[in-house]
Amino acid sequence: MASPKLVYFDIDGARGEAARLAMVIGGVPFEDDRVKFADWEGRKPGTPFGALPVLELDGQTVAQSNGINRYVGKLAGLYPSDAWQAALCDEAMDAVEEIATKLWSTMSLPAAEKKAQRESLAAGPLSYSLDRLQRRLVAHGGQYFSDGRLTVADLKVFVWIRHLRSGQLDHVPVDLPDRVAPRLVEHHDRVKAHPAVKAYYAERKVAL
Repeated sequence: MASPKLVYFDIDGARGEAARLAMVIGGVPFEDDRVKFADWEGRKPGTPFGALPVLELDGQTVAQSNGINRYVGKLAGLYPSDAWQAALCDEAMDAVEEIATKLWSTMSLPAAEKKAQRESLAAGPLSYSLDRLQRRLVAHGGQYFSDGRLTVADLKVFVWIRHLRSGQLDHVPVDLPDRVAPRLVEHHDRVKAHPAVKAYYAERKVAL
């Protein structure tokens, strides 16, 4: 079987990053096809849903980030085999996807409307989501979201918390996770300290 090809934008974050990290950590050979934003409109019609990421394998494709995460998580040994633990893994990933979609939907709004909506999201749904994710982490032992070990759920949450604290999101306070969900920040730092994660970003010259 050929190596999978992950098609995503040429950024070190967002919806495609957890799958990249999973394959790096699991030692799964893959092609990292990084799409330049200038090339996206030309490639968009060839994707199943007009969006990225897309995973290609043996002439076939699968889209939707969490479906890709589950598949590569299985390849990498980072997805639970127990059905209940798998559901807990999915729960965390879907919670991130739900709130991230609300935030990313503001990207193209006019400046004033973007500011108003992001401030409202930060004060309400985003803070609520962070708090509830933190509660689920604590309920499952406080270290990882499922299976008592690192899974793709942890990678997805790590990428999300890193993004929120990056300063790249106008009108979202960079210290929001620290104030609302400090246990998620501890979790972020735990994943960041994983040797394979550190080595990956060091090679890419990306600050953590």
